[in-house]
Amino acid sequence: MRYNFHKKVVVITGVVGGIGSALALKFAEAGARLVLIDLEPMLLSALANQLEKINTDTLMIPCDVTDRDRVFSAIQQAIAHYGGIDVLINNAGITHYSQFSETDLTVFKRVMDVNFYGALFCTKAALDSLLERKGLIITLSSLSGFAPLLNRSAYSASKHALHGLFDSLRIELQSNDVRVMMVCPGRTATDFHKNALVGDGSAVPEPLSLTGKIASPNDVAVAIFNGAAKGDRLLILSNVTKRAWLLFKFFPKLYERFYHA
Repeated sequence: MRYNFHKKVVVITGVVGGIGSALALKFAEAGARLVLIDLEPMLLSALANQLEKINTDTLMIPCDVTDRDRVFSAIQQAIAHYGGIDVLINNAGITHYSQFSETDLTVFKRVMDVNFYGALFCTKAALDSLLERKGLIITLSSLSGFAPLLNRSAYSASKHALHGLFDSLRIELQSNDVRVMMVCPGRTATDFHKNALVGDGSAVPEPLSLTGKIASPNDVAVAIFNGAAKGDRLLILSNVTKRAWLLFKFFPKLYERFYHA
């Protein structure tokens, strides 16, 4: 049976980014009520205005997901406004490109704060409501959640941590009919890599270009929406990511040799 999102309350973090905005539009088309959470008030307002033009019921909350108190306040604001939360989408994220030996510890902390603790804070804050409404938690990961990536030790660590947390949480919540879905997109045409950090914590001096087949944010959002509607546990959204997952799982030395070739 497909899950119906009509009138459901859907919270999306990192919503002004490419995948976040596409997810907001996709769930809006399904008649969901949306809670939009992001750091950028102006971009948040622009997205809310766009959604309101198609008669979407939206609540806009500027919030830094690394701020635990602000996250709990934002989630409580959403619950007070709509009466509860049905779907939480942990989409906020950040990456870096730097060798471990050249990566300052502040970069590790920043990446973990956004990618791991941001998702942890939002989930902890929303859990009682999700339990009450037998809801759904969707968390965005990547290939690096199950296979190593060169020059991204902090990012990989944060994504491995997400899988450890949410795979464990799935087991705990299954008797309460709360579903947990992990999503591993492939290369996607967003500003995510353009806003990456380097070893000293500053932004990359030049936008990083992606190679190979690049998915559109809309294609990723559609796949996530359909997976959520079907009750999927894990979505691996590119052939490259699927091959890497299988290769590292069964032939880890070959994966490492291939990666460095």
